[in-house]
Amino acid sequence: MKADDLKACPFEQFGEWFGRAKETEMSDPNAMSLATATKSAIPSVRIVLLKEWDNDGFVFYTNLTSRKGQELQNNPKAALCFYWKSLNKQVRIEGRVHQVSDERADAYYHSRPRRSQIGAWASKQSQVLEKREILEQKVNALEDQFKDEDVIPRPEFWSGFLVKPTRFEFWASGDNRLHDRFIYELDQSTKQNGWSIQRHYP
Repeated sequence: MKADDLKACPFEQFGEWFGRAKETEMSDPNAMSLATATKSAIPSVRIVLLKEWDNDGFVFYTNLTSRKGQELQNNPKAALCFYWKSLNKQVRIEGRVHQVSDERADAYYHSRPRRSQIGAWASKQSQVLEKREILEQKVNALEDQFKDEDVIPRPEFWSGFLVKPTRFEFWASGDNRLHDRFIYELDQSTKQNGWSIQRHYP
């Protein structure tokens, strides 16, 4: 892969690779590793699904009381990693994190299947669950509670986060482990933010 093959804008480059992944990955091309850390720099990572993205950043949704929700509120920085085995490519993204607006969270919440909306109410995400039957009983109770409601309100403890990138890495597998790695870094020193591109050793 040559530098000349890359788009000047990392969001455009991501869009090109993501579009190809949606055609070739067997399932969940929008799956991404999400790394967060506590204030004392203890890291954790898990797979989440990218739900929205544009030139402002990458959005996922979660329970705000979950481990990742609490870590992001206390230390609003995150790293993402997409790996598409069908393409032998990955994209790593680092940036600051902002909670999305209530209006944006409402719009996505109400686009979900009704059962998933109820599940958001039922789950005390990341807390101890003594047995699954407790969760199932809670779901059934909530279904009864909302049975006459055309619109289920979004829980206040459930919302989305926007990862606003300051760094991208585009990685493509190469023979003999001589991979291609290109780093985009945001230059915040000027009024018109631009992206520098550098090739890195594999």
